[in-house]
Amino acid sequence: MTTRTTDAPAARAPGHPGLTQAEAERRLARHGRNEVPPPRPTPLYRRVLAQLRDPLILVLLGAALLTILIGDYPDAVVIGLVVVVNTTVGVVQEVRADRAVAALTALSAPHARVVRDAAAHEIPAALVVPGDTLLLGEGDIVAADADLGDASALLMDESMLTGESEPVDKSAGETVSAGTVVVRGRGTATATATGPASALGRIAALMDGNGHEPTPLQRRLASLGRMLALLTITLCVLFFALGLVRGLAPSTMAVTAISLAVAAVPESLPAVVTLALALGARRMAARGALVRRLPAVETLGSVSVLATDKTGTLTEGRMVVQHLWTPSGAADVSGSGYDPRGELTRDGRPLTAEQLRPFQELLTTAALCNDAVLKPSGTGPDAWAAVGDPMEAALLAAAAKAGCPDPAELHRDCPRIAEAPFDSMRKRMTTLHHLPDGNVLVCLKGAPEAVLTASVLAEPPALLEQARERAAALAGGGFRVLAAAGTERLWQPLPVTGAERELRLLGLIAISDPPKAAAPATLSACRAAGINPVMITGDHPATARAIAERTGLVRAGETAEILTGAQLAAAPDTDLTGVRVFARTDPQQKVDIVHAWRAHGAVTAMTGDGVNDGPALRQADIGVAMGARGTEVARQAADLVLTDDELATVVTAVEEGRRVYDNIRRFLVYAMAGGAAEILVMLIGPLLGLALPLRAGQILWINLLTHGLTGVAMGAEPVSPDAMSRPPRPPRQHILAAGVWQRLLVLASAVTVVSLLAGLAARAVGLPWQSVLFLALLAAQLGVALGLRARLMTRQNLFLPASVAGSAVLAVAALHVPALRSLLDTDPVGWTGMWLAAAAGVSAFTAARLLRGAFRGKAKP
Repeated sequence: MTTRTTDAPAARAPGHPGLTQAEAERRLARHGRNEVPPPRPTPLYRRVLAQLRDPLILVLLGAALLTILIGDYPDAVVIGLVVVVNTTVGVVQEVRADRAVAALTALSAPHARVVRDAAAHEIPAALVVPGDTLLLGEGDIVAADADLGDASALLMDESMLTGESEPVDKSAGETVSAGTVVVRGRGTATATATGPASALGRIAALMDGNGHEPTPLQRRLASLGRMLALLTITLCVLFFALGLVRGLAPSTMAVTAISLAVAAVPESLPAVVTLALALGARRMAARGALVRRLPAVETLGSVSVLATDKTGTLTEGRMVVQHLWTPSGAADVSGSGYDPRGELTRDGRPLTAEQLRPFQELLTTAALCNDAVLKPSGTGPDAWAAVGDPMEAALLAAAAKAGCPDPAELHRDCPRIAEAPFDSMRKRMTTLHHLPDGNVLVCLKGAPEAVLTASVLAEPPALLEQARERAAALAGGGFRVLAAAGTERLWQPLPVTGAERELRLLGLIAISDPPKAAAPATLSACRAAGINPVMITGDHPATARAIAERTGLVRAGETAEILTGAQLAAAPDTDLTGVRVFARTDPQQKVDIVHAWRAHGAVTAMTGDGVNDGPALRQADIGVAMGARGTEVARQAADLVLTDDELATVVTAVEEGRRVYDNIRRFLVYAMAGGAAEILVMLIGPLLGLALPLRAGQILWINLLTHGLTGVAMGAEPVSPDAMSRPPRPPRQHILAAGVWQRLLVLASAVTVVSLLAGLAARAVGLPWQSVLFLALLAAQLGVALGLRARLMTRQNLFLPASVAGSAVLAVAALHVPALRSLLDTDPVGWTGMWLAAAAGVSAFTAARLLRGAFRGKAKP
C-alpha cells in the first residue's frame, strides 16, 4: 500500500494518533475496499446473444435455413450477412459507448488525508477504513461517511447526495457523507462507513435489480416479428396447398412457397433499424449526447414526460448576485456565472456615478468580509472559477461589476486584523480591518434575521422594518438573501463579536443559481412536442417554485402544486402525475415519482448528475446523466450521457429519436407493401390467366434489390418537418398503427394492380409477359421508395436516389446479362416492355405521394 506523508496545515495537529498501519490493513481485509462495486462487465458472447434473441433476427435465421434447404445459397448468404452486420453494429456501438463513459469517469474521492501512527498521510480513497481519522480542508472530497470530531467554519456541498444547491454548515458532533465536498473551513472526522455501507454505496445499491427493460421499439418489433413468423408459416402452407390443388409439381411449389415466405419477411428491417439507430447515435454524439445503448435512440422519440433536476440542468449551477437593495434604492446586476463582467442597472438603465456609490460601499464590505477567491479557468461560461464558498465568490463578481477595487488591493489597503467566522448558530460573519488613518473598519454580513436587529444596527425601527419586508419579498422569490452592515470606529481591544453593535445598515444582496438562458425555450420546445416537463429537486420549495416560474415550467401566478418529500412520505397514496414540481425529495422518492409516471402509461426521461439521481435514472425509460459534472454512479445508470450538460441537447436527441422511428415505419410501409404485393400477384395472377406469375429466383431478386441497398438507405432519411410539432407515440401503440397498416394495404393494392396491368398488357401485345411483370413489380416498389420521402427534393441522404437508380440498373441487367438471364429465367422485353414497367413505377410513385396527403390527419412516417 502506497501512502504519502503530507505537511498540510490541517495535518500538523490531528488531535490523536489515529489507527496504526497494521490495524488499518486488518480492517481493510475485513471491510473491503472503500469503493462502490463497479458494474460487472458484460461478456462479448452475451452481447452477441442479446442481439440474436431479437424476434426478427430469429425469423431471418429461419428464412436462411429454408433457403439453404432449397439450395438457394446466394440468398442464404445475403440474409446471413444482414444478421452478421446487424449484430456487429449493435455490439460495437455498446462497447464504444461503455468505453466513452469510462473515459469520462473520475473517482469521487481519488485521495484522502488520514492520520495513522500519529502522522498525516495521503492515501488512495479506496484504502480508507472505518475508524480512520480523516483530515478535511477546503476543496477536499470526503472519502467515507464520518463523524466530525472538530470543525472550524466548515461548510459542505452535499448537492450530489441531496440535490440541494446551497452548501450546509457543519459542526462538531455532526456527520458528513462520502462524496460530499468541503467548500470552506476545515475539520477532522472519524470514518464510520465505507464502500457499499456508506451513503453513496447504499444509494448505488438501490439500482440493483432494476435492469433495463425492453424499449418501446423493441416491444413493437418483437410483436411484429411474432406476427411475421406466423404469417410466414401460413403462407408457406397455403401457397403450397393451392399449387398442389392446381396440379403443379410439389418441388416447384415448395421452392416458390419458401421464396414467397422470404418475400413476406422484410429481411432488411434489422439492418435498417441498426443503421438508423447507429446514424442517430452518431449525430447525437456530434451534438453532445453519448448513447450507451443503441435502442435508447428511438426510445427518446417516444418520451412523453421529462423529469429534470434543477441545479446545473435548468440552472447554471453557479451562484450569482442578481439584485441589490440599499436604503437609497434598488438595482439589478447583469452578467452570468462568476465572470466579473457586467453592470448595475435600474429600470434597464446603467446607474450614474452618484447612484452607484451606496452599492459600491455595500459590495466593498461584502468583498472584505469574504474568504473566497475568483480565478480565471478558461473560456466560455466557465471562464472564471470559484475557490471557496460559491456565495462569497458571487459577492466578489458583483463587486467587480460595481467598479469596486480589486480584492487583492482591498486587502492590501485594509488588511484584516481579526474575524468571527460564520457558523450556523450566529448566522453571520464579521471581520475587522485596519484603515490607513488608523481607525478600524467593521464589516459584517449574514442572514437578515441575524443582522436586521436593534442589537446590531443603530438604525430607526422604520428602516429596519422596511429592510425586513424587502428581505422577505426577495426570499419569497427564491433568492438567498444576505444583509450587510459596517462602520468605522476607533480601535478598542474588544473581542470581534463585541464590535457587532451600533453598525450602519448598508443593504441587502439577493443571490441565486439563475436559470440557464436556454431553459425557457427548451421547456417550450418540450411542450410543443407533447412532452410534459416535471422538476424533481432536493432544494427548498420556494427556490424550486421560483425557478419553475422563471423557466416557464410553471406559469407565473399559476396555482401549481409543489409537493415536498415530507408531504409525499406523509401521504404515499398521492397521485404524483398531477404534480409538476417536487422539492426536498430523497433518492427513493425520485424512483417512486418515475415509477408513478410509467404506471400511468408515460415514457419517461429522467435527467440527473448526482449519486442521489442514480436509482431514478435506472428506473426511467431513458436515464440522462450529465457528463461534465455528473458522478460515476449517475453515468453508469444512464442510457444517455450529455457531454455538454445542456438540457437542450435532450430535445435534440428527442428529435433524432423521432427521425429514427419515422424512418423505421417508412421502411415498413415500403417493404411490407412490396412483400404483400408480391404475394397478391402470385395469388391473383393465376386467376387472370397468368399461370405462374413469377419464378422463385425472380421473387428473390426483386426482394434483394428492393430490400437491399434501397431499403437500408431509407434508414438515413432526414427528419420530417413536423417531427417536433406532434405528440409522442403512445408506448403501447403497435408499430403498424396510426394509419400505417391502411397506407400499407393501399400501396400494396396499387403496386399489385399496376404490375398485373403491365403483365397483362405485355401478354396482349406478345411480349414476354413474365419478364415485364417482373420488371414492373420491381419498378413499382422503387417508385414507392421515392414517393414516401418526407422531403422529396432534399439533398440530404443522396444515398436513397442513388440506390434506387442502382437497383433499376440491376433490374434491367437481369434481362440482358446472360448469366443473370440464365439464373432468373428472364428475356429482353424491348422498349415497349420498358415503358410499361416505367409507367408502373410512376403510377406507384404518384400513389405514394397522394397517400401522404390523404393521411395527413394521422401521424405519418
